[in-house]
Amino acid sequence: MDDAETVTEKELLRWAEMLSALARTGLAFTESLYEQERFEEILAVAAEIRAGADRRIDATQLVSEWTKTVGHGVPGYVTPKSTVGALVGDDDGRLLLVQRADSGIWLYPTGWADVGYSPAEVAVKEVWEETGIQSEVVRMVGVHDGMRLGFTRIPLYSILFHLRATGGELTAHPLECSDVGFFGENELPEPMVGADRWVDRAFATIRGEPIDVEFDGVRTNPWEIDHG
Repeated sequence: MDDAETVTEKELLRWAEMLSALARTGLAFTESLYEQERFEEILAVAAEIRAGADRRIDATQLVSEWTKTVGHGVPGYVTPKSTVGALVGDDDGRLLLVQRADSGIWLYPTGWADVGYSPAEVAVKEVWEETGIQSEVVRMVGVHDGMRLGFTRIPLYSILFHLRATGGELTAHPLECSDVGFFGENELPEPMVGADRWVDRAFATIRGEPIDVEFDGVRTNPWEIDHG
């Protein structure tokens, strides 16, 4: 196999998670013992692929963990998790960043999409909880598939908003953040994650430059199956 044809770890992870989701969703809806057995086999194959991409994973244990998440009917339909991030600018054109307590990495405020809140509300809530800064939503600036871009190892959609700081005082969340602060383009802290992918766009956004909402383009449509 040529280097150009080598399957990447990212592709293996995506295939494994897709197969796992299809199998678990099938198990949630099927009432056929025959189909149940086949879906369970697919789940086992998905776990082997996942373990092949990450040798730290035990395929048998992963099957057990996936099986525990199988629901019944619509509640069992497997979908990606969602996170919401916030690009917050102040009156001086600086960007609000937090240092994650678990990794030491600097990033914009972000968190899981909580039930009962709209994505925009989650953005404001996360900024307040993580940094002590009050803010208002300006617009959505992007939505991405984390696995497709390679910055997550689980099925995840990342929704990103532009917010404007309106008040409050910088106060790092005691459990989630080691430090917080507003930073200009030439004074960014280290280490940062994926800075080459989002920093320039973030500062252009808070300067008010005309930036389109960014999203992943449509690939060749694998769902278009010829049933003829």
